[in-house]
Amino acid sequence: MEPPKLKILFLCTHNSARSQMAEAWLNHLCPHVATAQSAGIEPGALNPLAVSVMAEAGVDISRAKTKSVQDFLRSGESFSRIIAVCSQNEADRCPMFPGMGPRLNWTFKDPSKFEGTDEQKLANMRKTRDDIRAAIENWCSVAAAARAFMK
Repeated sequence: MEPPKLKILFLCTHNSARSQMAEAWLNHLCPHVATAQSAGIEPGALNPLAVSVMAEAGVDISRAKTKSVQDFLRSGESFSRIIAVCSQNEADRCPMFPGMGPRLNWTFKDPSKFEGTDEQKLANMRKTRDDIRAAIENWCSVAAAARAFMK
């Protein structure tokens, strides 16, 4: 019998770039292990640079909607793991979910604070995309091994 898929919620400040990319990467790279959703403390608008760099990598997030962490709390939905992808200070502002174990925090630079020319901002967003992908690939390999052990 297959163990159930893990349910992951990625959190960040605006749910406009980092958490959206993490959600998309996890759902793209290891759908056999987990399903992901994402939310923000103060949801904003989807970052067009995030949409662009994910499209370059073959993942379409253009139809993604930003969501509030409060909506998930009100719904009572439970998650196997909560992963904040913002700074520790920002992650500390995220509410606790009832019945949850320890949260993970993967710190990635905040794209809303990228400075420089459009090309420099795009280069920074590509690096963030690639760093998030690497973290997801690592997490997926560990989660898949643990899942195989549970069979």
